[in-house]
Amino acid sequence: MTSAPTDRTPAPKQPRRPAGPSPTDESAAPPVRPTDQDEVAAAASEVAGGRAGRRAVHGTGWWTPLRTVLVAALVMFLLGMFQKLPCLEGAWFSGQTAQYVHACYSDIPHLYTGRGFADGLIPYLDRIPDRVSGGMEYLEYPVLTGAFMQIAAFLTVGGDSLRQDQQIYWLVNAGMLLVCAVVLVVCAVRTHRNRPWDGMLVALAPGLALTATVNWDLLAVALTALGMLLWSRSCPLAAGVLIGLATAAKLYPVLLLGPLLVLCWRAGRWNAFARAAGGTVAAWLVVNLPVMVLAPAGWAKFYAFSQERPVDFGSLWLIIQQQTGRAFDEANVYAIILMAVGCAGIAALALCAPRRPRFAQLAFLVVALFVLTNKVYSPQYVLWLIPLAALARPRWRDFLIWQSCETLYYVGIWMYLAYTGSGDKHQGLPEDGYQLTIAAHLLGTLYLCAVIVRDALRPEHDPVRSNDGSDDPGGGVLDRAPDAFTLSAFARTPAHERALPTANRTRHRVRWGAARE
Repeated sequence: MTSAPTDRTPAPKQPRRPAGPSPTDESAAPPVRPTDQDEVAAAASEVAGGRAGRRAVHGTGWWTPLRTVLVAALVMFLLGMFQKLPCLEGAWFSGQTAQYVHACYSDIPHLYTGRGFADGLIPYLDRIPDRVSGGMEYLEYPVLTGAFMQIAAFLTVGGDSLRQDQQIYWLVNAGMLLVCAVVLVVCAVRTHRNRPWDGMLVALAPGLALTATVNWDLLAVALTALGMLLWSRSCPLAAGVLIGLATAAKLYPVLLLGPLLVLCWRAGRWNAFARAAGGTVAAWLVVNLPVMVLAPAGWAKFYAFSQERPVDFGSLWLIIQQQTGRAFDEANVYAIILMAVGCAGIAALALCAPRRPRFAQLAFLVVALFVLTNKVYSPQYVLWLIPLAALARPRWRDFLIWQSCETLYYVGIWMYLAYTGSGDKHQGLPEDGYQLTIAAHLLGTLYLCAVIVRDALRPEHDPVRSNDGSDDPGGGVLDRAPDAFTLSAFARTPAHERALPTANRTRHRVRWGAARE
């Protein structure tokens, strides 16, 4: 039996895809090794055997990048707790000066008694007696932070005296904040899929070790980092919910909606921004609305206190006030004006840069602007910027320059308080010296801002984009999206967008000025 004739003409051979991940598949790309691209990391690696060689294996075995970074973070957190040991053993309770001399001050044990937790008062609902609070009628923290403090108070059991209760309260909070630190580090490692070692900047940051247990800011920082991780995974609604929860713990996370607005505007991703903004508002209302209804006076205390608070430690306005010798009552107005002008400048950068800036870059700039113009700069505010700096400018030299300035300020504020509280002994740092440490903090932050702006204007200097061809690995829906709107003829078509058909490029691009395709 013969078979029917068939067409035996061989099909044209398809080009064989090389083994391994596609160069555009960032989730499958091998991790970027900092010892190959960062001189400081390469030099520091000599204490652990030197640079990673060609036989180095990443992501296999027990010592994965995530586990390595987590172990480093845990060690640094414990070192930070050890640095607070003189206060835990008694400096918190032996007068004001000792806790400043040892630079181990923390708000946590003092507010356990000063905000009524030791007396069983419920935040926002119960008015705090003047004999306890010194005039603060209600807890002056946002609702989610107040809930965090209350949970820690419920867990504070077993003390035989008020002093022991304060010590236990600090230890309980330290344990809860350690969980927040772990979440923060995991998010820093995971946000840029192929750059897990950038999380080591967060883990080894001196600012994290020194200030993690000074206050409760780490809660908002961890929630913000989780929101940015979800945004990088193209989950704008979930990211917005986390940013809303973070804003219910501290005010600054809501500023991230500004960078998302201008970046989504440039990319034409309005739906993603609407989902993120809607999630933020909904989550914030879910947390705040019950307290607003049940205890309006207690709920409003945080916002009233932020508005009425005079010029305080660490700010540019304090230098001006001390140098001029008069109360700087106009600081609120000037701060708002500078913030508005700065935000307009950041928006112009986002819409006029040759390539759309990365989300982390603009997030760092807007939060840094808030820090620089604010009426107060508490030492723990550095926590707001550490993860943003690690994602925006993952270079050890610049990061350590900035962290050195912040560490100097951390020591400076406690030495200044020791000087003002030691009477005629003048034990500590005088006013002029303290102003120098404020200037160091301001200049260090401005330096990092300037480098990040330079990276945005000259993307070839961006350590994320220049090394492996990435666009915005933390940008989620913005990553490799073509521009829909820019304000500058200098905005050029990125390599990944040039691959699009010309008609498709033109349809997605509207420029003010001469178009350059």
